Amino acid sequence: MKPKLVIVTTVPISIAAFLEGQPRHLTQWFDVHLVCGPGAGKERVERGEGLPVTTIPLTRKITPRDDLQALAALTRYLRRLRPDIVHTYTPKAGLVGMMAAAAARVPHRIHSVVGMPLMEATGKKAQVLAVTERVTYALATDLWSNSTGLRSWIHEHLTRRPIEVVGHGSTNGVDAGRFDRDLWPPDQRAALRAELGIPADAFVFVFVGRIVRDKGIHELVDAFTKLHVDHPDTRLVLLGDYERDLDPLSPATDAAIQAHPAIVTPGWVDDVRPTMAYADVYVLPSYREGLPNSLVEAGAMSLPAIATDINGCNEVIVPGENGLLVPVRDARALESAMRSLVEDRARHADMRARARTSVLARFSQPYFYGELVSAYHRVLGRPTT
Repeated sequence: MKPKLVIVTTVPISIAAFLEGQPRHLTQWFDVHLVCGPGAGKERVERGEGLPVTTIPLTRKITPRDDLQALAALTRYLRRLRPDIVHTYTPKAGLVGMMAAAAARVPHRIHSVVGMPLMEATGKKAQVLAVTERVTYALATDLWSNSTGLRSWIHEHLTRRPIEVVGHGSTNGVDAGRFDRDLWPPDQRAALRAELGIPADAFVFVFVGRIVRDKGIHELVDAFTKLHVDHPDTRLVLLGDYERDLDPLSPATDAAIQAHPAIVTPGWVDDVRPTMAYADVYVLPSYREGLPNSLVEAGAMSLPAIATDINGCNEVIVPGENGLLVPVRDARALESAMRSLVEDRARHADMRARARTSVLARFSQPYFYGELVSAYHRVLGRPTT
């Protein structure tokens, strides 16, 4: 009989963003069950993974009544199912999931840290987040992190408990067969640009993720608008949803995005690959990360990247090989890096030629999945065959 594995995230889109294809793959070794709060993407996850998604009233915000209901519902669910492992991702799912798993006496409770909002929090919010993290860690039997840098930060600020990094990091590796720019020949890439009014010969920067402050959108918009004055053939595509309740952009940056004719905002898309296929450079000026899947995916799509020199990003980017690193919150340095790739096309072409090989050597999905299955078996105390 296969061991029962329950994967818990706060919202369905977290499964799609962090773990796409992984639950389906794990069914070869485990009886996999997916649990999350309500939200967009549930049907997409169920179709993609071939597994039902159980919904409980989890929210991303602090909502005591809903949180207690979610805790009770998840505890009842786990007591009925009696899984061997509960594995949680994201802070809110980690807290509720570990509490419920401990109450249900699940023997193996894994929490994966894939990002750390505490890094940017201050005051009472920081205190609450720190307590939340420590309670989650105390209830977990095993702690995992998706980057070595994040593990070091946790050891410095929160706990000295052992923390495993699976493979070279990441939560899912990258599927080289799906993330391949050659799947979109030049005429298709030009057509995709034309749909958004982007000229075929424009130099396109793309960002993929939540349109929020701590992703460095303020600095990115500032840098691009200055660059565009000297290089009107450049374009910036911001691919993702605005989050106006959690960490919203400033009104000035919001207005600049809406007003600038060379900034394109297609919104959220289920498949980022076509956008990465027609882009020239991926930009991620984030303030904090675990190990961003988007950087790994961009590299597999032969996209050089400009990212901030923070944990996770600096574990994917090898400066001068597959991209450039800039200081966090430094719009001037970001503009300089963007300008260097626009003005030195030979350098850009060299990085594009090496980006895919650089990423696949460390983050290919077959390698990561093999390491992941071995890690689960170690948790269970079974041979890693």
